[in-house]
Amino acid sequence: MTLRICTYNIHKGFSQFNRRMVVHELRERLRSLDVDLVFLQEVQGLHLRHPLQHADWPHRPQHEFLAEDVWHQTAYGGNAVYDHGHHGNAILSRHAILSADNQDVSDHRFERRGLLHCEVSLPALDRPVHCVCVHLGLMAGSRRRQMEALAERMERLAPDGAPLIIAGDFNDWRNHADHLLGRRLGLTEAFAHAGGRPTRSFPSALPFFRLDRIYVRGFTVRQTRVHFGEPWSRISDHAALTADLELIT
Repeated sequence: MTLRICTYNIHKGFSQFNRRMVVHELRERLRSLDVDLVFLQEVQGLHLRHPLQHADWPHRPQHEFLAEDVWHQTAYGGNAVYDHGHHGNAILSRHAILSADNQDVSDHRFERRGLLHCEVSLPALDRPVHCVCVHLGLMAGSRRRQMEALAERMERLAPDGAPLIIAGDFNDWRNHADHLLGRRLGLTEAFAHAGGRPTRSFPSALPFFRLDRIYVRGFTVRQTRVHFGEPWSRISDHAALTADLELIT
């Protein structure tokens, strides 16, 4: 059983510094990756003003628009809610999503964050794969408390080495997640599986900071790739990351 997964901070469907609306180009680039599971951050669930400003703004929530005809199962967790809309994390899947729950791990009212946790059914596997899409806070203390909440949740709901994928924008440029989360849950970071370090993913034009991650348990990492530079740098300020995984049986 193999899976190709992707994590991507899509910047609410706008290019860097909000210069252009790029959600249509984003949809085509995501489809070109041919992935089974997509972990998305900064997904616009609703925005009442954008349709008035952009004639081709999708009429459906972004995760539904991006998933159409390719990923037949979706889950969305709205974290930041404001008068004219909301945004958060989303998971798109070619396989059945058995359950979905969004846990509020906001550390203060100025920065709303959540953990979108789905159980995904894979063929020939008698138990679900736990998938968590995260976008952690900008402050080190916030990230530490959010990773603690994530570890506690997975210890409770995915015990005994259950297959687990945690992916997203960790904002963890000092790589504390390996100590605070990875070792505690027995996770492997996909890009560091051979003894290296998490990959550089920000900014997407020429990545320098190691912000985005894919952590796995119960899978062997077969191949990884960072999608940066043209045309990706026209879509978001983050690079997209993909990993090919093989289930350990």
